Amino acid sequence: MPRPCASLLLALLLTLADTAAQAAPSLVLLVRHAEKASEPGADPGLSAAGQARAQALASALAEARVGAILTSPLRRTRDTAAPTAAATGLKPQAIGFEGGTAAHVAAVAAAARAQDASTVLVVGHSNTVPAILAALGGPALLDFCESSYGPLLVLTLDENPPRLLRAHYGAADPAPAPGCL
Repeated sequence: MPRPCASLLLALLLTLADTAAQAAPSLVLLVRHAEKASEPGADPGLSAAGQARAQALASALAEARVGAILTSPLRRTRDTAAPTAAATGLKPQAIGFEGGTAAHVAAVAAAARAQDASTVLVVGHSNTVPAILAALGGPALLDFCESSYGPLLVLTLDENPPRLLRAHYGAADPAPAPGCL
């Protein structure tokens, strides 16, 4: 049985997606990658908890009509998006870090706006998700805490100004530390 928050979110997503009669997306769903493995190296995959959270994301978005998926090229974002991609039959588009973080953020925001889908999923990092949200016209938020993996930010682009709904998916995160989400 879905949690009440997930059910409410899905109802909102379906309502907003159904009203989109334009080529540009009306919803951008932003999440941080799921829990990363502790394996050595700069590009770890997901831990068992992260794999479960990635599956939970796919379940939470099952009725959201995701039409495009954007990730970074790092394995943890691609692995987080993989169950949703498999469920929707979509191929995620990885956007690189050429030019640094600010260029990546601008490129992801531009790619999200350019999608011919009413709902776009963006899987990013603790420091890029809030920046991408702001680049899309959403409010300025703090970076995610190192232990925060469950926030789901839903930005409606077809409103002026864009409206933000904050939700959560998967297992509960520990309480955030001061100064981060």
